[in-house]
Amino acid sequence: MIKPEKLHRGDRIAIVSLSWGGLGDESLIHKYRIAKERLERVFGLEVVPMRHALAGSAFVYEHPELRAKDLMDAFLDPSVKGIFSAIGGDDSIRILPYIDYGVITRHPKIFMGYSDTTVSHFIMNKAGVVSYYGPSIMAEFGEYGKMFDYTADAVQDILFGDSKDYSVRSSDIWSNDSLAWKEENMHRRRKTLPETHHYEVLSGGGIIKGQLLGGCIDVFPMIVGTCIWPDAAQWKGKILLLETSEEKPGPDYLKYWLRNLGAQGILQSISGIVVGKPRDEQFYEAYKEVYRKVLHEFRCERLPVLYNVNIGHAVPIGILPLGIACEINLDQKTIRFAESATS
Repeated sequence: MIKPEKLHRGDRIAIVSLSWGGLGDESLIHKYRIAKERLERVFGLEVVPMRHALAGSAFVYEHPELRAKDLMDAFLDPSVKGIFSAIGGDDSIRILPYIDYGVITRHPKIFMGYSDTTVSHFIMNKAGVVSYYGPSIMAEFGEYGKMFDYTADAVQDILFGDSKDYSVRSSDIWSNDSLAWKEENMHRRRKTLPETHHYEVLSGGGIIKGQLLGGCIDVFPMIVGTCIWPDAAQWKGKILLLETSEEKPGPDYLKYWLRNLGAQGILQSISGIVVGKPRDEQFYEAYKEVYRKVLHEFRCERLPVLYNVNIGHAVPIGILPLGIACEINLDQKTIRFAESATS
């Protein structure tokens, strides 16, 4: 996998709306302004929205070809050093016909987002370029009050530094406090709770090594069977990243999709699974039972599973690079980068 160059203060970052276009809606444009100011002040980055990123949700919905063009143009623009996703949604899948994978391969750049951006991470994987499952413009960079230190530290350490041997620690706090995206909430901060679980081992032990591959399992129904879904050989030895969305899918939904992964032979081919903290800890215990049940059904009871990682729809979240060598120690409950996440 090709690793993009790390970021430096003064670098130009492109913002793309690849799914939902709410970033440009009149009632939500303040989220862009918050994120832009924070990226410039805290990280020293120059923020540039691509041509259609702020066109509004109605326009963006009608033009998947222009969403894809924005992405391709961002990769082709030599002044752009990184690409951040505005937000997730449920519609990234419609950009697939317009993607030039060669452009991405020849012009590797930091690309980051989560949720429905899972589609674009699989696009990056097909192009052979490392991508970064992490914060988005509207949610984390546009966080009301103050960006979580846990997230800001991950951005600085992983995207700007040499992250070889970097340890992905568990956050000491979490939040299930939701603030409506309204301007009157701009200066409010979420209430937080102390983290009492930290990382949990559901099965397996010892040390596993491999590249992370995966994303939000809610998105898998749209990408399985498409040109970006890896074949069986590509899954061999990978560490599967799985997390669930803010829609908080029920345990049966998770069970059906884990069974699908078992039926494809993926559970039998991978080295282990990293599971994101469920949103608001809803179904926290029920999900654990689903993992154990399905692994038993496919005779994978000893497959290493590390649970409750701060990624995706958890609050706060860090960054997990997809495509670099990682080492997970189940006995010590640690995640370590065996190589730097950037070049």
